[in-house]
Amino acid sequence: MSVVFSMAAFALAASITPGPVNIVALGSGARFGFRASLRHVAGATLGFVLLLVLVGLGLHELLRQWPALTQGIRLSGVAFLLYMAWKLARDDGRLDTEGQPRAPSAWYGALMQWLNPKAWLACVAGMGAFAADGEARLVWLFAAVYLVICYLSVACWAYAGSFLRHYLGNPAGMRLFNRAMAALLAVSAACLLL
Repeated sequence: MSVVFSMAAFALAASITPGPVNIVALGSGARFGFRASLRHVAGATLGFVLLLVLVGLGLHELLRQWPALTQGIRLSGVAFLLYMAWKLARDDGRLDTEGQPRAPSAWYGALMQWLNPKAWLACVAGMGAFAADGEARLVWLFAAVYLVICYLSVACWAYAGSFLRHYLGNPAGMRLFNRAMAALLAVSAACLLL
């Protein structure tokens, strides 16, 4: 039973800390509300868990043999983060969603995880710590624990954003918030290049 608690602690530490997926969940909650953001939360969670399982079952070996693939994923992630930052920085801040883009989709959340170097690091480190030998039972146990913890963690960020929505009821406040989120995403991308 102690291994489950260790897995849960690792999953919580990796999932609840700020990162690109959580920043988008926060922004989505502020812009579109909690319920509309749950698609992103679910997609990000399922995308991460699929990545975690694949790493646990041997994907990390492929990456070790093909370092250019790892570099390609990292650079794609940086480009994707910069694109999202640009989109947020250009947003006009209007909360009326008629004619406006919708909240991030489940596919968007899943894609973010696959292009998120933080997610790759968490998968490799977590599987290295809890299922280094690729034992299927431990891989699936860790994935089940992570599924719950990751969903709740990303949902907390979306909920926090929806709470902020009450304070960002005007376009100027929302523009300021969006630009702050854009800056955080750009800083995240810059840190990945170091």
